[in-house]
Amino acid sequence: MRWMLLLFIALGLPAMADLEYTLKPRQIAEDTWLLEGSTDNFGKDNGGNIVNTAFIVTERGVVVIDTGPSKRYGEAMRRAIAATTDKPVIQVLLTHHHPDHVLGNQAFSDVPIGALAGTTELLQQQGDAMAENMYRLVGDWMRGTEVLLPSETLAPGVKSFGNHDLRLIGLGGHTGADLAILDQQTGVLFAGDLVFYQRALTTPNSPGPSVWLADIATLQALPWTQIVPGHGPVASDAKPFAQMRDYLGWLDQLMREGAANGSDMAEMIRSPIPERFAGIRLSRYELIRSVSHLYPRYERAQMTRVDSNAQQ
Repeated sequence: MRWMLLLFIALGLPAMADLEYTLKPRQIAEDTWLLEGSTDNFGKDNGGNIVNTAFIVTERGVVVIDTGPSKRYGEAMRRAIAATTDKPVIQVLLTHHHPDHVLGNQAFSDVPIGALAGTTELLQQQGDAMAENMYRLVGDWMRGTEVLLPSETLAPGVKSFGNHDLRLIGLGGHTGADLAILDQQTGVLFAGDLVFYQRALTTPNSPGPSVWLADIATLQALPWTQIVPGHGPVASDAKPFAQMRDYLGWLDQLMREGAANGSDMAEMIRSPIPERFAGIRLSRYELIRSVSHLYPRYERAQMTRVDSNAQQ
């Protein structure tokens, strides 16, 4: 029996060894490092590493922006940080509550984990269900991962870490509680999932395109030099903002017209996607999800109460 157990362990070791995130920090500005994920969907081939996380090496220590999709990712992130600097991690800032951004929190349980109050509330409400879904989507990559809530409530304003003053901006277009972070020393804007670039945006908790478009205007007006989207490549021009405005505007018009014409959801998800969005990853997949998330609101807005005339 013992030899069978040893054989089982030996056969399992290569598979577990394959479950290693290859995180290669790339310096994008002074003291600022990016860990760039793919623009694919969650899958067992990528372990959920579809997200951009980052860290800033300040005089006081390292500030981490988002912790990734799993405990294993968070641990790999800490190793990547340790290979880059000998300064300790002193702070985590979470941009929002979605699982690919926060399920690495366990690896940072020894430092303050800050988030907007609304982010903590949403994570408390939805975290276990989101983690369970991640287990289904990426399997063993999630082993040992549990939801760890933020330990610190952030308020909009400037939070200083040695030589880096970070401006915290509270918005809500993506989830209702979204944190953007502008490093006032380097001009790097960490937009979280308020900005997707070359990857279709997701809408599970969005209050709608109009709120999101207002947030895009707010972000674009900031004195940024580089934009780090939650998903997609870093940019030093306004193209991510232009793409977001174009896509959100199209999505809003599509659903307004569909509701006005009485189209059902099955018709809406088959809507043609404009050629100009051909290069945006997962456009069809996310259109299907956005219709399911948002279209009922557009339909309700078209409804007229049957007793409205009698009350006039």
